[in-house]
Amino acid sequence: METQKNRGLLITGLLVAMLFASLDNTIVGTAMPRIVGELGGLGIMTWLTTAYMLSSTTVVPIAGKMADLIGRKTVYVTGLIIFMLGSALCGMAQSMTQLIFFRAVQGIGGGVMMPMAMIIIGDIFTGEQRAKWQGVFGAVFGLSSIIGPQVGGWIVDASNWRWVFYINMPVGVLATILIAIALKNRQQTGPVTFDIWGMFTMVGGVVSLLLALTFGGKNYPWLSWQILSLFALSAAFITGFIWIEGRTKEPILPLRLFQNRTFSLLSGIGFLMSVGMFGAIMFVPLFMQGVVGISPSESGTVMVPMITIALQESFPKSQLGVVTSSSQFFRQIGGTFGMTILGAVMNYHSTNLLTASLVPYLEQLPPQAHDMVVHFESMIRTNPQGMYSMLLSPEALSQIPAAIQQTLLPILKVSMVESLHHVYRYGLLFVLLGAICTLFLGNIKLSTTQKSEEKKPNRRPEPETQQ
Repeated sequence: METQKNRGLLITGLLVAMLFASLDNTIVGTAMPRIVGELGGLGIMTWLTTAYMLSSTTVVPIAGKMADLIGRKTVYVTGLIIFMLGSALCGMAQSMTQLIFFRAVQGIGGGVMMPMAMIIIGDIFTGEQRAKWQGVFGAVFGLSSIIGPQVGGWIVDASNWRWVFYINMPVGVLATILIAIALKNRQQTGPVTFDIWGMFTMVGGVVSLLLALTFGGKNYPWLSWQILSLFALSAAFITGFIWIEGRTKEPILPLRLFQNRTFSLLSGIGFLMSVGMFGAIMFVPLFMQGVVGISPSESGTVMVPMITIALQESFPKSQLGVVTSSSQFFRQIGGTFGMTILGAVMNYHSTNLLTASLVPYLEQLPPQAHDMVVHFESMIRTNPQGMYSMLLSPEALSQIPAAIQQTLLPILKVSMVESLHHVYRYGLLFVLLGAICTLFLGNIKLSTTQKSEEKKPNRRPEPETQQ
């Protein structure tokens, strides 16, 4: 049992790590114009987000399993070090290609850190206490989305965009020291078996799937050979992963977990809720800033579902890592599906609405506006959300004559609002499906004592000791 002093240091370290890791997601967006201005690479700029998402999502279930096998402390500190190394390399990048690669490295560290806080909370607190502490961590995550744009803007204005990444170093060092001092590690006896082929097939399947969802309907048509090949490759890898997981000694994602009704239902609920909520939430800042007219910091909001507590109550301590990380993995995949599906809904209705309301007006403009008309008509067909981005850019609007703005802006705002109505209707369907699934969960009693280790015949971990 850890002392109160150690527990206080550990909680402080976890909160600091959560804050600086989640801040990184919002700070980088603010610095993007300066980054492109110095490094170039406007055409591949979106890979700064894609690379981080791919690596972090893929690593989540691996990190959870490793935490069960070799201990929370070893895995968490390793993740912190990788994240700081990636941050330092991002700050030193000399090209957009380098920065994208280093963001992927940073994402590996972030993917390790994301589930670890909830896993450790599950270790050191009872079920009744977890609800409070997971709420605190959710509040910290939400706080980062609010203060991130201001912090990023202040750093860029006062110094250089590179400090957006360098600032992670001192904060990360503090978090690492606190966690290394206060967190206990399991002393393992006997050999540890790693599911290497499971890791390989899972990474191949997830990366192929996320690339198909990211590029489909944007860079390539959904029925193009590129997208269909990625889906086929993903299906092949996932099939191999399922076959391996049913036969290996220490699977990353034990198939027997799905025999547990609570795990299956909550994984499905997490996926459906994430499709509806996170997929729809990504349009909130666009609406709040573009139509309502408030600042980026005022529109910052985030929703973090805590179905995690119920899962942790249904499994022994020896499986908390893989169970918690697997649940988060399904939520992240659901969020990616949501952004893809609801983004396609947004584009479809926006194209139809803008074609009906804006194109007739553009065709009446004088010949002097021909280049602008051609540009706008092309965006309406291929990237209608790009039209809405003008509502957020005073620089872009300043290039358009005031007389045209008086007609253009109301049409854009009305079209965006009507398109969002369709987006949230579809999002609501997924949320309702998730809500219906909760009716089959039944009651889960929250524990009043900490969980103990489950003894396994093939490997007997010794009591946790302070290192």
